[in-house]
Amino acid sequence: MLKVPIKQAKRFLHRQPSRVNGWLKWLSPGLFVKRWLLLSAAGISLTCLGVAIWVQLTPIYRLIEFISQVLETLASIVPSYLSGTIAIGCGLLLIFLGQTGALGSITSALQSETDPELVDVLIARRSLNRGPKIVAIGGGTGLSTLLRGIKLYNANITAIVTVADDGGSSGRLRREFGVLPPGDIRNCVAALADEEKLLTELFQYRFTAGNGLSGHSFGNLFLTAMSEITGDLAQATDASSKVLAVRGRVLPATLRDIHLRAKLTDGRVIEGESNISEAGGQISDISCIPSAPPALPSAITAIESADLIILGPGSLYTSVIPNLLVPEIREAIAKSKASRIYICNIMTQPGETQDYTVANHIQAIDQVCGGKVFDAVLVQRYNPGEGAQQRYAQENSIPVFFDLENVKKLGRRTIYADVMYEDPETGYVRHDPQRLAGVLLRWYHRTQKIW
Repeated sequence: MLKVPIKQAKRFLHRQPSRVNGWLKWLSPGLFVKRWLLLSAAGISLTCLGVAIWVQLTPIYRLIEFISQVLETLASIVPSYLSGTIAIGCGLLLIFLGQTGALGSITSALQSETDPELVDVLIARRSLNRGPKIVAIGGGTGLSTLLRGIKLYNANITAIVTVADDGGSSGRLRREFGVLPPGDIRNCVAALADEEKLLTELFQYRFTAGNGLSGHSFGNLFLTAMSEITGDLAQATDASSKVLAVRGRVLPATLRDIHLRAKLTDGRVIEGESNISEAGGQISDISCIPSAPPALPSAITAIESADLIILGPGSLYTSVIPNLLVPEIREAIAKSKASRIYICNIMTQPGETQDYTVANHIQAIDQVCGGKVFDAVLVQRYNPGEGAQQRYAQENSIPVFFDLENVKKLGRRTIYADVMYEDPETGYVRHDPQRLAGVLLRWYHRTQKIW
């Protein structure tokens, strides 16, 4: 007698496998859905009981008596083991259909046809939010490249970005409007956005005509306008991040208007971030004006609560070190118990790190910080191809030499990995976002097991 309903149930499930799989996903652990469904059912039962008590129980007595008579009649006709099973099955099916129908209505109202399943979005978000708290410090294209990879694995990201840029569109806006340079922050916001490709194209779009507009990028103008509306670049970035569905946070290292000053080995003193690499000398000392800018409080809070702190990649003296010229930031990193790692550049940079080895990069950071602020260094395992090296040789740039013994003397552990992407069209090499993020997170989890 049970064969008929069982066969019907099997046919129903066979006809709608994708829907059943979608329903079952809502029971995945960590979504916090099952508890609310159970709570809803309990609430319905309690409400019904309350109504019955409120009307002095008369209806519930009659209902119980009627149900009792019906059940006795059914029991005399159909065996209890069969009638009970059917009743339970029907009840559960009604609850299941009711709840999935409600969830389906909510989903259809919140999603377009091209969006992924809501349950898949929830699972992905929960997974991303469970990762370690990561603070990435730097600037330029190097930091945005790193963020583009990390956001695939983790949403607990805070990017602390230099505000020393004084060239190009950022420099013009800085001089004309008195705002902090938005260029590096623009790149990081675009890198962390959900719709990264479209937003990057929009933010990087440069006007080629128009009196005063030519040469400016849309993203720089957008952040400048937001700074005027909200009061400062930090609030502008937070507001923009909410509008653009950014994973994590992007914070300026300081809200003070700072200018870099580099002393060269030939005695020259160069002021301005854009002028340093163009001076064509060897840097012996780097500082900023004013000499001790205050850090953004939320940046210090992020460093203090971080599980993993990453320096770089990026131009050593104009992207990475400017953040460390803020005393509170370098002190917070030095005191942190988090895993701390520096990502060394793949190629030397003319005007900044000509002929620098890996150890030279580390020594430059230690000199600014007055001691050791990171535990390990990530070094690219293989050199670029011959074509790329010839391309870079024309710019007086070579692969950064890994002098292992000197690095060991500086007390740093080494992660030696292939994290390079070589553009076949331009011949330029960059860190590969996904490889880089994967290596960093694997190293972090290994260090947690060891410690």
